[in-house]
Amino acid sequence: MSQALSASPAVPEPAVMNTFLAIDFGLKRTGIAVGNRLLRTAQSVGTVRAEGDARFAHIEKHLKEWQPDALVIGVPYHPDGAAHENTARAKKFGRQLHGRFKLPVFEVDERYSTTEALASGAKDADAASACIILEQFLRSLP
Repeated sequence: MSQALSASPAVPEPAVMNTFLAIDFGLKRTGIAVGNRLLRTAQSVGTVRAEGDARFAHIEKHLKEWQPDALVIGVPYHPDGAAHENTARAKKFGRQLHGRFKLPVFEVDERYSTTEALASGAKDADAASACIILEQFLRSLP
């Protein structure tokens, strides 16, 4: 369930984009993964351990390194699909990313991504969760 956050009619379809940077937003830790549409694979690239505006400088470093065509952000929901306070926080963070970096931002329902990361034995659950979010997004592309 991905959708563009940008209201700009000039945002290209994800099918013409190749490289994506995924973000598993958290108040204290933010997982990062990078992936490629052609291979439909993702790899975790670490966790930003910063809060508030400080995390944007760390994310910018990843953007410069990986040069993604777009961003993918995990948006959490309750198991029944209902929104909660972190849903609104993640959506706001997505809008901030779009505003700061002028890249398209796509949302992915991230229910159970951290649970799946922990169950797989991930040492860095936040980065692994970002990887799961991105792989889910990549599988949804035509």
